[in-house]
Amino acid sequence: MTSLRFQPSSTPDFISVTSPFDGAEVGTVVNLPPEAAPILVQTAKEGAEMSRGLPRHERARILEACAGLVEGDRDAFATLIVAESGKTLRQAQKEVLRCVNTLKLSADEARRNAGEVIPFSSYVGSENRQGWFTREPLGIIVAITPYNDPLNLVAHKLGPAIAGGNAVILKPSELAPLSAIKLVNYLTAAGMPSNVVTVATGGAALAEALVSAREVRMISFTGGFVTGEKIARSAGLKKLAMDLGGNAPVIVMPDCDLEDAIESCVSGAYWAAGQNCIGTQRILVHEDVYESFKTGFVSGTRALKVGDPSQLSTDVGPMITMRSAEKVRSIVVDALERGAKLLAGNELKGSLYSPTVLEDVSFECDLWNQEIFAPVVVLQKVTSLNEALVLANDPDYMLHAGVFTNDLQVALKAAASLDAGGVMINDSSDYRFDAMPFGGFKYGSLGREGVRFAYEDMTQPKVVCIRKVTA
Repeated sequence: MTSLRFQPSSTPDFISVTSPFDGAEVGTVVNLPPEAAPILVQTAKEGAEMSRGLPRHERARILEACAGLVEGDRDAFATLIVAESGKTLRQAQKEVLRCVNTLKLSADEARRNAGEVIPFSSYVGSENRQGWFTREPLGIIVAITPYNDPLNLVAHKLGPAIAGGNAVILKPSELAPLSAIKLVNYLTAAGMPSNVVTVATGGAALAEALVSAREVRMISFTGGFVTGEKIARSAGLKKLAMDLGGNAPVIVMPDCDLEDAIESCVSGAYWAAGQNCIGTQRILVHEDVYESFKTGFVSGTRALKVGDPSQLSTDVGPMITMRSAEKVRSIVVDALERGAKLLAGNELKGSLYSPTVLEDVSFECDLWNQEIFAPVVVLQKVTSLNEALVLANDPDYMLHAGVFTNDLQVALKAAASLDAGGVMINDSSDYRFDAMPFGGFKYGSLGREGVRFAYEDMTQPKVVCIRKVTA
């Protein structure tokens, strides 16, 4: 990893990274100002030449070696994720294992996804030509990552980029950058040239300067819709890959296994304290089983243990900041003032916000229309599948949706009708396998993540065509 120190007098030296649970300082990182962007870009230009020159087998070896280092230090990584992001220990342990898998999948892409033979002779007039296309690196990629998956979402950007022979300027969330920095250090320890990935820690002004740099060929961003729009306006002519948010619906039909649906939805709603872009937010339950589902779901919600994320017994840890928790509570209060009924939760203690369930929420509320990114769930009674599909598709963006049913025709109709990037049948919206294409419909995303799909976004085809000349 290349680390830079660029400090004009107007910018504080360091950013203090603190625990969302108790406010204790976890570490500090350099706070780079926007004036540092040209230095970062120049370093990345040198890294791009080095990365492009690495043989594919060497890129794969580095990624696999890094995966082994991460797996061997999985306890330390999990502890760091808990400390800086507030994820519970069990959730952090799973994230580390997913990071290992993401790096291994990236190594596979470096070895196998090099291009294809083009059947020129399939077309009239091209019988005397043959050739192929290769997949070549774009050059410099700026990767901007969020706090809620501070390790695996970083791996989802770095792994495919390195596999494709690119250089990366990594701008992790200033709220939780330490896991990302540790991962980059392990990539360097695995043999990656130090300037292939340059870590840029700082605020929004630094990110804006990097995004607008002409030498940057792609922006890979995971975060909020408003920030995504700002990036799109200032990026200029370069590729954009964005995951911008969810507001995931889950439809529960009367023929499903109700106990399984309840258990899956409780898990899907409150993972990472609801700070999860595919977390279940709206549950549309058929009227025939609504009361039974509500009783079971509220009971399951109240049974969750909220508290210290470092304890294995904790189910729900803190939100990332006290301000975030207070904002969520104000959104819930607004829904209650508009006629919603509180079934559980809405208790705030520091940055701990208790898992919350509401019903009868107005369709005009932010709680219905916006991604809340918090441990809050809306239950909505529906009379038919068609009504559920219309309500599910209400928001302007959707990553994943879920459907619980034992009727194949219902499942297929829902899958075809939902405006989502992924439809999970007999599962909550909160399921993702790191090899699958991941993204949203409408304003939910641009492009797709998932290792193979990100790798293809981060490379460009080059055609070689040979014309046979007869003497």
